[in-house]
Amino acid sequence: MACFDTGRAGATMDAVHDEVAKVIEIIRPAIQADDGDIALREVDEATGVVTVELFGACVTCPASTQTLKAGVERILKDRVDGVTEVRQLGVDNLDDGSVQSPFALPADGTPVSL
Repeated sequence: MACFDTGRAGATMDAVHDEVAKVIEIIRPAIQADDGDIALREVDEATGVVTVELFGACVTCPASTQTLKAGVERILKDRVDGVTEVRQLGVDNLDDGSVQSPFALPADGTPVSL
C-alpha cells in the first residue's frame, strides 16, 4: 500500500483516511445542528486533497463555501498532517481548478425554478 506523507513513518493511506473520517465525525454535529450534513468521499494520496459531500440545508446555503473553507478545511489541516485542501464534491473540483457556485445558471443560461 502506498504511503501518504503524514510526517509519521509507516503511515498508510488508510490511516490518513481514518484520521480524516474521525475529524469529520467530530465536526458533523455542528453541521447537523443547522439541518445539514457532511460525508467524506475521497482522500487524494498524491495531493492531500480531501473531497466531501454536503447534504441537507448545506446544499442551498450561501454560507456553505465559507463553512467548508474556514471551518472544515481549517480544522482538517490543523488536525491531520498532509491535508492541503478540502473540496466539495460536484462544486469546486472542476478539472481546471476553478470553483463553481451551486447557484450558478445552467450552461445554456436558462434560469431554473424549484
